[in-house]
Amino acid sequence: MAEQEKPEAKGFTVQDRRRFSSETGEAREEAPEAGASMEGQAAENPASPNESDTHGALPEISLSTFVISLSTQALMHLGEVANPLSQKVETDIPVAKQMIDILGMLREKTRGNLNPGEERLMEDILFDLRMKYVEAVKKK
Repeated sequence: MAEQEKPEAKGFTVQDRRRFSSETGEAREEAPEAGASMEGQAAENPASPNESDTHGALPEISLSTFVISLSTQALMHLGEVANPLSQKVETDIPVAKQMIDILGMLREKTRGNLNPGEERLMEDILFDLRMKYVEAVKKK
């Protein structure tokens, strides 16, 4: 029997477009832009701006930056920080309480799994927010 050469099959190519490698979890240099996707998709949705164009490089997220962002939201609702969209100081005590409670729940759920710096950050932020909450409720 003579071996027959099979014609080269024309199929598709699989390309990993994830921003982070599955082995190390670190950002890959060759990762495509957030807006880059399959051909034709850009034509379907031309109004969606590329994240890197509107916000610049996104900061690395960690537990500490997440906790700080939640605390900043709580401070905004307590009237300690101006709303970045309206540039006005607005107070919403129930929402501030909810943000503080979320941080408290996060601390309880991560207890024993935090490094000393993260543990200290959680304790300090929660103490500060709770004191500011008590002051805000007294003013009301």
